[in-house]
Formats: sequence, structure tokens, C-alpha cells
Amino acid sequence: QLQASGGGLVQAGGSLRLSCAASGRTFSTYTVGWFRQAPGKGREFVAGISWSFGNTLYADSVKGRFTISKDNVRSTVFLQMNSLKPEDTAVYYCAADRNTWPRGDAYMYDYWGQGTLVTVSS
Repeated sequence: QLQASGGGLVQAGGSLRLSCAASGRTFSTYTVGWFRQAPGKGREFVAGISWSFGNTLYADSVKGRFTISKDNVRSTVFLQMNSLKPEDTAVYYCAADRNTWPRGDAYMYDYWGQGTLVTVSS
């Protein structure tokens, strides 16, 4: 099970940190990814991290602004979002992929958490 949290309302230029807590099974060999879905749009890959090796992958739209990290002890993956823009407004989801290397295709992810809403005002 994956539990996403940390969303909220923030002004443009501000920061938020999302958390994705894993429970109920071992995800130590998985990749955890963050996706987002804006109103009227498809689900978009944001960032992913290999739980075993720490390799990361970012969408071009968030490179340099967002940072994905993990806490093995707390079985939690974080998404630090800085310099937020109104176009970052979306429901953010975390998901787990059996692959050990982060991938950007949503259909490859096997387990999904509920979303957390991020709203960036201009």
C-alpha cells in the first residue's frame, strides 16, 4: 500500500514536500515514481527513484526544481518541489514499479496510492 500526502495550496515560487509512505509489502527492490494529473489532461510522469540503488529520473519540466529522495528506515519517498509554477497544479500520485530502474510510463507501475492535490496560485 502507498499513501501520498503533503499537498496543499502555495503561491507561485513557493515550495512543498510530498511524502509517499509504503506499507504492507516490501518495496525494497522496486522503483517508486511520482506522477501528476492536471484537470482535463493525462497522467504525466514527474520523477522516479530506485529503492535499491537510489538512481533517479526526472521529467524535463521539473528538472532543477524538484528533488526525489527516499528514507529506507521510514519506507518513505519524498518529492521536494521548489520554485513552483501555476502549471504544476495537479493531483500528484505515487506508484511502485517492479523494475529496479526508474521508468516514465505509467502503465508499467503496478501499485498506486491515492492522490494528493497541489494547487499553485499565480
